[in-house]
Amino acid sequence: MVVVTEELVNGLKETLTDVSQPIAKRFRSLFTLRNLNGPLCIDAMASALNDKSALLRHEIAYCLGQMEDEYALKVLIDLVKNTEEHPMVRHEAAEALGAIGSDIAHKTLKEYCNDPVREVSETCQLALLRVEWYEKNKPETEEEKMYMSVDPAPPLPKGSISKDELRSKFLDSNLDIFNRYRALFSLRDIGDEQSVIALCDGLKDQSSALLRHEVAFVLGQLQHRVAIDPLTSCVLDETENPMVRHEAAEALGAIASTETIPLLEKLLQDKEPIVSESCAVALDVTEYFNNTESFQYADGIKILLEKNLVDQQQQQQQ
Repeated sequence: MVVVTEELVNGLKETLTDVSQPIAKRFRSLFTLRNLNGPLCIDAMASALNDKSALLRHEIAYCLGQMEDEYALKVLIDLVKNTEEHPMVRHEAAEALGAIGSDIAHKTLKEYCNDPVREVSETCQLALLRVEWYEKNKPETEEEKMYMSVDPAPPLPKGSISKDELRSKFLDSNLDIFNRYRALFSLRDIGDEQSVIALCDGLKDQSSALLRHEVAFVLGQLQHRVAIDPLTSCVLDETENPMVRHEAAEALGAIASTETIPLLEKLLQDKEPIVSESCAVALDVTEYFNNTESFQYADGIKILLEKNLVDQQQQQQQ
């Protein structure tokens, strides 16, 4: 068990906030802070929210939501309220408020349900419905959950409707976003090829960029090779919302297939920074899982120890 000390957190914070470091290395430190949890780690993560990278700021908001710690509420509320912030970051902060819950989160989400930025208003509506659903229903236990992520909507009860009915609900643009998400996560939890193909169909749904971005994220969780071509088409589409292209790129990295490496390397030069940086992270993930038996990508402590060792060696040589 790792003891969370101020020295350890400050070391990870130093890497996270160091703009001279590769974005992927900074992400590893961020994920390590998320896994360590606690106020010290939250403060360290929040210290990077003035970074020029919208992708990094968005990922920090995501991680804060996954930690489910009310200590992060003020930071997240400030992000949602900042109309000059990138829509993707505000969206992720709103989703994080839904993951944490509480009265003040509920109030903020309700206030911004009609925000003029659709990604923000739609996320606030979704998150508000999530908070209200969990006020009336018990959360899933760890044994019941197929994935350890804190999802923006719960799946439907297992076996309550058929896969065909799930697909119809998921693709029904007249249905509210919360229930479409519930069908989406039900298909993810089934996880067979038919369900993955149904999810891939959602990448063509033009009614909601928010939904398409969540589909790409879920396909990354599933890591099914049948999703490679649809995700490739998505990330190559320069007319697509950058938020969706970003998730498609990182999903390709999560699948960790060597055949996607040339595409991701090519897109390192994409004119949209959110996409190019996502491809750098995706390549790092692919390389990591193709060269190690470890399932822990968040190895910021290992990187920190290696850095300290190098620093010690340099000092001895002087």
